[in-house]
Parts: sequence; C-alpha cells; structure tokens
Amino acid sequence: MSIKGKLLVVGFGPGSFEHITARAREALQESEVIIGYNTYVDLIRDLITDQAIVRTGMTEEVSRAREAVRQAEQGKKVAVISSGDAGVYGMAGLVYEVLIEKGWTAATGVEIEIIPGISAINSCASLLGAPIMHDACTISLSDHLTPWAVIAKRVEAAASADFVIALYNPRSGRRTRQIVESQRMILEHRSADTPVGLVKSAYRDREQIIITTLGGMLDHDIGMLTTVIIGNSSTFLYDGKMITPRGYQRKYTLNSDVQALKPHQRLRNEAEPWSLNAQEDWDEGELEEEELQAKQQAQEREHVQQLERLQQQQSQQTVQQVIQQGSEQSSQQQERVQAQAQQQRYSSAAAADLAMEALQLFQGKGQLASVQPTIRQPNIVRNNIPSILEIGVAPGIANKKFTARQIGLLAELAGDEGELEYTTHHQVILRLPTDDADTVVARLKAQQLLVFPIGDVVQIKACDFCNLEKDEAIPIAEELNLRFSGLQTHKEIKVGLNGCGMACYGAVMEDVGVVYRKGGYDLFLGGKQIGRNAHAGQNVAEGIPAERIVETVELVLKEFTEKGHPGERFHKFFKRVGQIAGFTHKEHVQPVIVDAICGD
Repeated sequence: MSIKGKLLVVGFGPGSFEHITARAREALQESEVIIGYNTYVDLIRDLITDQAIVRTGMTEEVSRAREAVRQAEQGKKVAVISSGDAGVYGMAGLVYEVLIEKGWTAATGVEIEIIPGISAINSCASLLGAPIMHDACTISLSDHLTPWAVIAKRVEAAASADFVIALYNPRSGRRTRQIVESQRMILEHRSADTPVGLVKSAYRDREQIIITTLGGMLDHDIGMLTTVIIGNSSTFLYDGKMITPRGYQRKYTLNSDVQALKPHQRLRNEAEPWSLNAQEDWDEGELEEEELQAKQQAQEREHVQQLERLQQQQSQQTVQQVIQQGSEQSSQQQERVQAQAQQQRYSSAAAADLAMEALQLFQGKGQLASVQPTIRQPNIVRNNIPSILEIGVAPGIANKKFTARQIGLLAELAGDEGELEYTTHHQVILRLPTDDADTVVARLKAQQLLVFPIGDVVQIKACDFCNLEKDEAIPIAEELNLRFSGLQTHKEIKVGLNGCGMACYGAVMEDVGVVYRKGGYDLFLGGKQIGRNAHAGQNVAEGIPAERIVETVELVLKEFTEKGHPGERFHKFFKRVGQIAGFTHKEHVQPVIVDAICGD
C-alpha cells in the first residue's frame, strides 16, 4: 500500500517574519520539499532548514504546480509557497486545477491543505489607515491570463458601484497602459481628488507608502510590487491616513458617550430609513402621497375652470386678482398636503430628527444619492478641498542664484499649508492648496522666476556653466527650454545639457543628454539614473552643429510623444522601437568587475 503524500499550499503574508502565521511556519518546518518563485524563496530563506528547494522564475507557475503534485504523489510532504494569501491570485487554485486534470479526489488522492495568509489588500490597508472599512474589491490588471475586455468591465462595474478598489499587478515593464485606462474609467465615476494609496513592498525592507489622489496617482512610480488602493466617494484623509467611514455617523453621535437612540430603538425602520425594510415603508407612504396629489390636481383643475368662467364676466384686472388669490390658496393647499404626507411617513418626530442626516442620502423613491456623509471631526480633508498646485520654480536655466526677494516670495506663497522642496535639478518644487494657479504663476514670473509644470512633461535641465563663465552653450539651453519645457508626453522625460566636455552635471545620465564639446554637441539617448542597471545614455552622435542640435532634439521628442506607450520610460521606448530620429539602439552591456589579485 503506497503512502500518500501531502500538499501544503502556504500563504506567508507580505514577507515579514512577524506577519507569517504560526501554522504557516509549522507547515514549512514539517515539509520535505519547498517549491516557489525565486523571490518568494529568498523571502523565507531564514525559515528553511534541510528541505529540498525547487525554485523557478516568473511565469513558471504551471511547472511549479505540476512538480508539487508529482512529488506529493511520491509520498512527500510538499510546501508550495505564495506571498500574501495563497487563495488570492496565488497558487491554491492552480494546484487544484492540476489535481483535477489528473482525476484527483479527496478520498483517493493526496491530501491537500490551504494555509491562509495576509493578502496585499489587508497588509497595505493597515499601512494606509483604514481605507477598506466598507465594501471593497480586488482586481488584477494583468491581462496575460484574463482578457482585457473582462478586466475593463470589472473596473467599470466596481467604479460605478462605489467600491473601494484594490488594484493588483497594476503595471509592469511591458504592461503600461492598463493602469492608465483604469484611471480613466474610474475618473468617470469619482472625483479626481479621491484619496489613493500606493504601497510598494509592504512590510519588507524597501517598503514605500505614498498617499495621493485619483487624478495624480500616475505621477508616481507604480510597478508590479505596488498595490493601488482607491477610495470610494466617502473616503477622506486625516493626518496622513485614508479613512473610509462605515456609516456610524448616520445613526450615532461620535463625539458623545450618551447616544440619543437607546439600544432597543437603533434597529427600528424609522431610525435607519436607508434600509430595505424602511424603503418598503417609504414606497407605501408614497402611494398615499400620490393619492393626495391626485386629489389636489383635481381640485386645481376645477379651480382653473372656475377662473375661466369668471374671465368671461369680469375685466382683466379682476381676473388677475382672482388668479393671484387662487394661486395663494393652491400653494397653501399644497403645503398642507406635503405636511400630511410627511407626517404619515414618520410618525416619530424624535426618530426623524435623528435620521435627518441619513434622509439627505435619498432622492426619488429611496435611491441613494452621491452625497458625502458628515463626519463630526475637526480638520478633515475632503473631496472638495482646494486643488494642490505643484510647480517647479528656478531663477533661470543657466542662472542658479535666487535673490532675497524671490526666496521671500516663495516662502510667502507656501505659507503654513504649503511646502518647498529643493531638488537635484536646480529647481524648487512649490506645493500649496489653491484654486487660483494663474495668480500664483503671475506673481512668480513678476519676480523673473521661471515656472515649470510637474508630471508627464518634458523637463529641461542644465548645469551652471561654471558659474556662467563657460557661456557658449547657454543660448542653446535657453532655446531648448523655450521650445520644449512643459511639452505633454506619455511619461516624464528629462533633457539635460552640459556646457563642456567634463559633463560634471551628469547630462549623459538623463533620457536625452546634450554635451557641448569643441564647438559642437554630442548627443546621448536612453540614460537610466537609478536601479541596479543604471547606466549612461548611448552616445549616438558627436559634433552636431549648434544650428542643428535643437532640431535634432525636437525629432527625438516628437517620436517619443507620438509613439510612446502611456507610462513608458524613454530608455525602454528606445529599446522597444530600436531607432529614433535615425539613431539605432544598442543594448547596454554592464561592465564585468574582476577582483584584482594582490600580493607581495
């Protein structure tokens, strides 16, 4: 008789040891074989003792599941690991599917245990505050296995139904448009100021937490390790936290220990008129009101007929007096009818007062309206807050020196609610809440300050030309800024210019680098400043004459603007298309570092 093996499908949570459940730890210890994606194996490395390890790369999920089943059928205890919860975009379902294909049953086949873990929606929400206190859903934007048309319908449905939405797998190196399309669909149903949380690598070493808005979320880096949590119409920000109210404020007084409604009163229909039971009562009340309105209309018709008969007998002046008198009587009669209907709907005046806030949520026949709940808390940031103006400010393209008046103006504009951030691009980022951006920009320009838009635009950067002493290339830098700065693109693209061959400002590391050298301009394309494979741009041309360099840069920017995918960075675009403005891409080769052998 063969010994049955066992499959342990383990969700180990976000990746931090303190968030791995005790059962998950036990499962890893009792297993003989651990099978998982490379990154996941590395995350639990300290919990592995003498188990055999089977590790594969991304997109090898089927091979992992089949190998796990094969080894379990040989009588081994096999742990298949997933981050988060194994049943949420994890390995649990796929393991079952592979077993089913083999005719597995619980009675005759290997034993299987699914061990739950903390899913990303929960771990990320805990870092953001309490954004999923009300109805929420998860949607994966990966269309490698699910048709995009299906995903789009789900995003549209969740947005229209006012769910809090957690987006998994929002963007990868090849999938850049899905998050853009999702934002567009959700914006059709929600304000651009809706709070959004971006959490990358929750509870791991490189954890990053950003709270932004639905309208501005694409201005931030979003990748495969990011979970995007989009609030619903009632989600608000308070002290840097996202909060989605459950609805307690509709029935309870949150700033008082003594509640107006006693416990036995809180579940009555009149205390919660938004409920289905109360809605049915509402409909019955409306039928009675309709009968009253019908009687009122009949009386009004009879009154009009009386006026017509009087019109034949009296002068126009007399008729007008009668009409005025009749209108007043009709208005008074209508008010009496409405008062009667209101009294019939709500026999308890005290309960009606308590539910007044909730009644504002209704329109028509009890349908919910898009009304924000009233939260009795101070200093809460809501969806109707002023827009946040975010702009770059600099004293010039070549000139890097602010005057005292300019600094004073920036401080005055920022005030207590705004902020100033100095960047490595020789400009200051000014952020302040205002709905009057034009006035702010006008005041800055009046002090001879340059103003730059922030976001997916062309940004022109330049060195200080050795404190303006090496000034040959300054006119080119200023012309580049005049013609291209702020040009809308699919993704932010930086054009850097160095005024001499030393290139100390690092223009060669930018998306487009221009270096003035020996009377001409060298052009570099596709630099990458950050990451393990950071590298300088490819030197595609040398000695371009001054009269042609601006035109050449324009051709590069034009192709990127016309052919780039949403969210696609320039170095990836250059690699994908293979050729820009006649310049051919060459694969960057990382240098090989060889340890030197030293000795006497």
